[in-house]
Amino acid sequence: MKNTFRTILLCTFLAIAHACRPGTEAELYVTTADQSMIFQQFTPASGQATNDNPIIQLNPRERYQTMDGFGAAMTGSSCYNLLRMTPENRAKLLQETFHPETGMGYSYIRISIGCSDFSLDEYTCCDQEGIENFVIHDYDKRDLLPILKEILAINPEIKILATPWTCPTWMKVNNLQDRQPFKSWTSGQLNPAYYQDYATYFVKYIQAMEREGIPIHAITIQNEPLNKGNSASLFMTWQEQRDFIKTALGPAFKKAGLNTQIIAYDHNYDYDAHKPECKDQIGYPAHLYTDADAARYITGTAYHAYGGDKEEMMRLHQAYPEKGLYFTEISIGLWGNGYTFADDLMWNMREVCIGTINRFCKAVIMWNFMLDEKHSPYRPGGCNICLGAIDIQSSDYATMTRNSHYYTMGHLSKVIKPGATRIGVTDIGIPGVYYSAFENPDGSLAVVLQNDTEQEQTITLRGKNRTLTYTHPPKSVASYRWR
Repeated sequence: MKNTFRTILLCTFLAIAHACRPGTEAELYVTTADQSMIFQQFTPASGQATNDNPIIQLNPRERYQTMDGFGAAMTGSSCYNLLRMTPENRAKLLQETFHPETGMGYSYIRISIGCSDFSLDEYTCCDQEGIENFVIHDYDKRDLLPILKEILAINPEIKILATPWTCPTWMKVNNLQDRQPFKSWTSGQLNPAYYQDYATYFVKYIQAMEREGIPIHAITIQNEPLNKGNSASLFMTWQEQRDFIKTALGPAFKKAGLNTQIIAYDHNYDYDAHKPECKDQIGYPAHLYTDADAARYITGTAYHAYGGDKEEMMRLHQAYPEKGLYFTEISIGLWGNGYTFADDLMWNMREVCIGTINRFCKAVIMWNFMLDEKHSPYRPGGCNICLGAIDIQSSDYATMTRNSHYYTMGHLSKVIKPGATRIGVTDIGIPGVYYSAFENPDGSLAVVLQNDTEQEQTITLRGKNRTLTYTHPPKSVASYRWR
């Protein structure tokens, strides 16, 4: 018995000594644009800073927004492709992506309410006229629900954002003047006569998903409300969204006792102002916030980056600091000069990841998680040259290419945990070096740093009586976490 006790005591002492040894509690992950390092783990050098290196001083007392999470869209197409994989391969990939400790820890998912432009067909949850006919569609029962349940088994705390691409077609009219029935998946407007039914549609959806064990953390009211041309779409001005929220959706959520957040807008920074029909839509969310009866139901605003600039987030935050900001969509694809891992890794990290976070964004979500090598499945009129965060070969549903989006989200979610607070940092004044710092709920510190220059950059981080030094390769992304 004495020998057993001594063995336990010795093992405990050695474990504590190892845990307290300088450097053992620091994680560093590095990805380079040339792919010579892909999410490669290192232990950064610990010790005293020297005057030779720029020092990023972290200040946990200077506190900004609380982070909700990071992730990707689980479209119908993504789920379809995932379910073509063997259960063993799929489980391994989902563990790698979503496990909060052994994996990358993706913490936020976006899904569509009904179809999107990456679905197996056009559909909603109530295609037979009459809100009493609401039902989760068979495609979602077959594809979406099983994948979400597998992910929730890996990470029960993951947040889910749900967004419709269109209301049921029987709720549509051609315009708000004529109000003629508009039985088309593309374009049209929501008939004000159906505001209460459509609010009930959202309530029924959230309750149905809850019964499946899938909590919906937040909804946006309409994907790209100023885009009439998507394969499934609905044109919804700020005037319409304001009236729908304050007269129907907000009261319906309150009556049903739902805690699901309502996030407004969900479209481009520039409000598609180049379109004649959108000239009076500039500042869309600000118009909603000036109406107190609508604003009290709205948690914040979601943006996409297909037009305009991230500075719009800062403008809105300065005007309405009590409202949240969320980045919910950007895709990679073969448009323009085509996709390269190097270019998108640098652009996406600078503009969408660090760029939005440093402008008070609380969550970043990419579009979409998985497509095949033919950019499929996609809907006619949707994007036929988009890439997934992961592309899988349809010949075997096993061979995968992890694209830049997969790693930019991983660099955030691996070290910045849900509930983390962005904190203050000093400006080292090196053009092309971007970074943001956080304190996690467990007290650990995290930094995500991008070296977008052509030179190595040796930089020291200092925070909580600890210094870490690393020489960042040219054109690279690094994520740190230490206790």
